[in-house]
Amino acid sequence: MAALQKSIDKRNALIEATIELVNNDGFHATPMSKIAKMANVSPATIYLYFDNKQDLVNKTYIEVKSRYTAYAFETYRETMSVEEGFEVIWKRIADFKLKEVADAMFLAQCDNTPMIDEPSRREGIKHLQPLLDLWARGKAEGIIKPISDYLLYAYSINPLSFLMLVENRGAIKIGPQELEEAFQAAWSSIKINR
Repeated sequence: MAALQKSIDKRNALIEATIELVNNDGFHATPMSKIAKMANVSPATIYLYFDNKQDLVNKTYIEVKSRYTAYAFETYRETMSVEEGFEVIWKRIADFKLKEVADAMFLAQCDNTPMIDEPSRREGIKHLQPLLDLWARGKAEGIIKPISDYLLYAYSINPLSFLMLVENRGAIKIGPQELEEAFQAAWSSIKINR
């Protein structure tokens, strides 16, 4: 049992080192040797868990995306109205991005660069299914604009990454009022105006 836990700890250390180094140095400036050193394991140990650097980054992405979406959907219920469900999900995503900055920055880098392969991206999108289902219901009920889910995401969720970055730089402090204003702007951007 102790050997299994030690193995899990090593893998987790590699994941966390990958997140930190990619966030600080970028994908291409993060060699496996540097990841191993930061994780306090031998470079050969990496290959017990991952095939290569691409596999390590892809699996890190899926793991972080899983943590992100588990948090985002934890308090969401399919019985909620479209607006209430969107508010619950949006505010959980905002909370995650503002509190779990390293994970959120890693996901933002993955979304904005070609460092993740297409099968891993598709796997990552599956984790967003409750939000996509909510939007489909909202479109069917005439509440959400009948536009691409990519556009809905770009206008309602992606701005949170920008807010996270400017708060992280100290340019703004996101308090309850700013968060509510940001939510209202996000909701306004995707709902059908009546």
